[in-house]
Amino acid sequence: MQSRTPSVPVGLSRVGVTGVEKVVRIRDELYFARLECFVDLSHEQKGAHMSRFDEVVNEAIGEVVLTESPFRAETLAQHIAELVRERQGATRAEVTIAARYPEHKPAPSSGVLTQEIYTLLGRAVAFEHGTRRIVGVSATGMTACPCAQELVIGRTRERLADDGFSPAQIERVLARVPSATHNQRGIATLQIGCVEDCTEEIDAAALLEIAEASMSSEIYELMKRSDEVEVVEKAHRQPRFVEDCVREMVAGVVRRFTQLDDASFVSAHQENLETIHQHNAVAERHGLLSELRTEVSSGQPAARHTTLEQWLAAGEHSR
Repeated sequence: MQSRTPSVPVGLSRVGVTGVEKVVRIRDELYFARLECFVDLSHEQKGAHMSRFDEVVNEAIGEVVLTESPFRAETLAQHIAELVRERQGATRAEVTIAARYPEHKPAPSSGVLTQEIYTLLGRAVAFEHGTRRIVGVSATGMTACPCAQELVIGRTRERLADDGFSPAQIERVLARVPSATHNQRGIATLQIGCVEDCTEEIDAAALLEIAEASMSSEIYELMKRSDEVEVVEKAHRQPRFVEDCVREMVAGVVRRFTQLDDASFVSAHQENLETIHQHNAVAERHGLLSELRTEVSSGQPAARHTTLEQWLAAGEHSR
């Protein structure tokens, strides 16, 4: 029935499945993965073969898990996308994977081991002539508001001056004692896209390091009191707006990935869950790596901010 001609002969941009959940064991770690798979559909075909999506996912997981160490979500996404495109007879297939996985790291002062959960992101879009891959991570951290801190510092100066402290003494106090401000839990998402012939492997651990360092401080699930004061002081000595976090991620990518092709795609996204407002704050920057390199090095605005859709379209139409 799926192969019949539809009553309305209109091609569809995306047809597929969402909410596909799988648990993948790599070495001794379990990854909980949520997948989405889509293909385009011809105006001559009534429907996609939905059962084939799950068949391909299971087959691809089996093959990739046996050969991959460490687990790379973008490789699995690529494998699934290419198989789906072939099995469905489509011109384009798109697969997105979000895998939750644990990392064990020591708390900053006590050194007690704590298990932190991160999200590994993989996306692949397969065309007839090649596949474009995207690898990314999402991490949670803490940000301290620079604006409120500046207001608190202003009041502190006034009060210390009223108590007879000299300007030099006031500056010594402010240099030694972190000033209060309101905090947010921040969610940093950093992704890099590779062109079809790219052979470079993007280390997800490096992306995670950049994403966490972009915020005022890392956070930890398990902490002793000495760790708590370490995290709080670090955050308040490094206050950052949501915009600062995105710029730090961009600068981190430019510094870290010098070997990547200029045609690579970068997306940096930060959401801060506000504590003194009902709303959240969001900032984002996307573009080709060439655009970001030029802007970071020259300080001049890029001529354009290439979007993910534009980057993918360039891959689809290149030959």
